Amino acid sequence: MAARFAVIIPAAGKGERFGGGENKTLAKIDGRAIFLRSVEHFMNRDDVCATILVVSGRDFDEIKSKYAPNLAFMGVKLVEGGAFRMDSVAAGLKEVPDEADFVAIHDAVRPCVSQDMIDAVFAEVAKTGAAILASPLHGTIKKVGESRVIDKTIDRAGLYEAQTPQVFDRRLMAELYENPPAKPEDITDDAQLFELAGHPVSIVVSDATNLKITRKSDISLANAIIKSRPHKKVPKLGAFEEAQW
Repeated sequence: MAARFAVIIPAAGKGERFGGGENKTLAKIDGRAIFLRSVEHFMNRDDVCATILVVSGRDFDEIKSKYAPNLAFMGVKLVEGGAFRMDSVAAGLKEVPDEADFVAIHDAVRPCVSQDMIDAVFAEVAKTGAAILASPLHGTIKKVGESRVIDKTIDRAGLYEAQTPQVFDRRLMAELYENPPAKPEDITDDAQLFELAGHPVSIVVSDATNLKITRKSDISLANAIIKSRPHKKVPKLGAFEEAQW
């Protein structure tokens, strides 16, 4: 039987570096909210049995009011997250069905992931039980102190930027969340939990096009990346499509 995946999409971050007082999760790329573009990558995949969007308490009512009909049409479960990323993923885990063999965590603000990237990391986790997308660092890396003076140049050999999806065996992930090896405030991604628990995490080599929206300037870059790829028709999203977009 083919492996089944549940996808948790955390969208509860504060987005403090985005600037302008705008919520980056609700910001739009070519007319559609960033988080919706991320969700769409997992729609209509035969291997995905559940998609769970986790949003902050401050955004929950707004997103529910504006997007609940569309999310329901897309089969997306809306869940309220917590103060830290780990808290939000834990809230999403409670909604993962038993039929899922693996759980994929994908940032709501990574709308440029490709189907090839998803296929590759899904295939890898089926072999290893824990796998993430990661991009090798190519530039010269400097360690800089508080005074903004270079302390030293860091050897970039073997250095990768962790990306998402990050995908894990559901049962093992549930065990780690039951007895986490670190406090939520000390965890920046789920791969770190597995590392601290001593479980090997494989990487699937990705590239910088799997962009994480951090600043407003990233919107233009993400738009260019999306437009450079072969056009794929987005499925109809329900009767409320025009009003919500």
